[in-house]
Amino acid sequence: MPHPKHRFSQTRTAKRRTHDKVEPAQLATCSNCGAAVMYHHVCPECGYYRGKLAIEKGVETA
Repeated sequence: MPHPKHRFSQTRTAKRRTHDKVEPAQLATCSNCGAAVMYHHVCPECGYYRGKLAIEKGVETA
């Protein structure tokens, strides 16, 4: 495998790595209960997805 003849500068390396960053997840609000939900996921609070019941949530008893 060939070896580079010259070292890449820090600026050149940083330009390549500008897109290698972690971005926060995009959240939406549930139309049924108003909780924060990731896009294209079932609401963990009420179990609804796009206005329809997807998961039956059980009632907790104390």
